[in-house]
Amino acid sequence: MNREFDCIKLANMGFYAFHGTTKAEKEIGQRFFMDVELFLDLSTAGKTDNIRHTVNYEKVYNIITDVTKKRKYNLLEALAEDIVDEIAAHFPNLDRIRVKVRKPQVPLCGILDYVEVCIDRINPAKQPPSGEERKYDSKNS
Repeated sequence: MNREFDCIKLANMGFYAFHGTTKAEKEIGQRFFMDVELFLDLSTAGKTDNIRHTVNYEKVYNIITDVTKKRKYNLLEALAEDIVDEIAAHFPNLDRIRVKVRKPQVPLCGILDYVEVCIDRINPAKQPPSGEERKYDSKNS
């Protein structure tokens, strides 16, 4: 399948949570910011103006909130991976999901704006049968 994907983006969502590897991070907590990009064909939704042909981003936001607050993660990578998995489980029509998690207050001796982890996955429900490769334009990688 060679085509560009349309995208819905939830940008710069903010959450107060208790993720990190130090005791202080897990007790005091801090702000985390996230971007989520949902790739799918939006042409039918655009032509019909019907929410059944797209992704309800309020539900996506609620999933992200639930995952972010349900447990204390050590790693941003694990948090992002769980967000991707939960979104994929609820929306099998998605082709691809990209999650970026930013942590502004990083406990290190240095100055930086934030640390960011980006997880970019093809929806397992859209994976080709084993032995077959899925092809994307280089622009989509």
